[in-house]
Amino acid sequence: MPDGQPIELFTLANGHLQASFISYGAAIVSLCAPDRSGQSENVVLGFSDLDGYVQNHRSGAPYFLGSTIGRYANRIANSCLTLDGKPYSLPANNGRHCLHGGPKGFFNVVWDVEPRENALAFHYTSKDGEEGFPGTLKTTVCFSLVDSGLQIDYRASTDKPTVVNLTNHAYFNLTGDNHAPIFAHQLKLFASSFTPVNAQTIPTGEIRPVAGTALDFRQPTAIGARLYEPDPQLQLAHGYDHNFVLDGVSPSLKPAAELFDPVSGRLLEVFTTEPAIQFYSGNYLNGSPHNHSSPPFSKHTAVCLETQHFPDSPNHPHFPSTVLRPGETFRSTTIYRFSTRGTDISGLSTLGKVSSR
Repeated sequence: MPDGQPIELFTLANGHLQASFISYGAAIVSLCAPDRSGQSENVVLGFSDLDGYVQNHRSGAPYFLGSTIGRYANRIANSCLTLDGKPYSLPANNGRHCLHGGPKGFFNVVWDVEPRENALAFHYTSKDGEEGFPGTLKTTVCFSLVDSGLQIDYRASTDKPTVVNLTNHAYFNLTGDNHAPIFAHQLKLFASSFTPVNAQTIPTGEIRPVAGTALDFRQPTAIGARLYEPDPQLQLAHGYDHNFVLDGVSPSLKPAAELFDPVSGRLLEVFTTEPAIQFYSGNYLNGSPHNHSSPPFSKHTAVCLETQHFPDSPNHPHFPSTVLRPGETFRSTTIYRFSTRGTDISGLSTLGKVSSR
């Protein structure tokens, strides 16, 4: 780091996947998965050295590539929340709003790493008042390779009432070419409704059915098929950048999304215990490298599928609560499972067997 603090790089591998992580931001820097012919390639965006991450995260418009996001993933309107009748002011880093926990969110800190058997546990203690959030929050994020999937287990505890919303901000391009657009990727979301946004990409508070809109991905649909339709929600967000409400209210592991690339044959299935998933189509990737050794990442060349609670939940009491109190433990699990198939997507919705701790 610029202050001399060392950053560690770790790699996990099994017979199917290979994934690398750094302690800065508890970030996934590469994830290699085979295509239908057995050729393994990196399917996530990542900078080629640490300097790329440091420069980008400390810029005015970070990409958050592969990083762990907290204390509060997504946006909190007007950078303020009220908890138990007490107001808290947060730093504004997205216009007047707080995005992904503020400029020193979990993506922009150094985590302690504990190697485990075919797993890595990242630990970080966020002090009371850090980025304006109440309570000392102790967080562990464990990455493990489970069969043909990457499993992420989140745990957190606090000494004061606070709010918590954790996710990972990996950008997927299943072609293995981070310059290729993702228009042909077929996406299915297990979500019959979404939370509409205003011009600042803040939820209006409404929960609206996807039926009849450009946000209906209940059946596998090419991402580019409706990306430029004159849907007001697409125009407000400059593409897809929306919170989808997953079907079913069970907190157990459930299917959230399926992403299929017909060129490589790679299929990504997402399972989560979270109530929602943010689908982001890389609208603000601007094509500019942040240092001489990192490749440019252009608009719509990757997809984010961020499992989480709803954005701005502290300001919408009818949204699922993100409040965590002393004596409670925040628990969340997400699995990104990889496989391959032919170009026929008729069987894309098959769930199959999922391993979970």
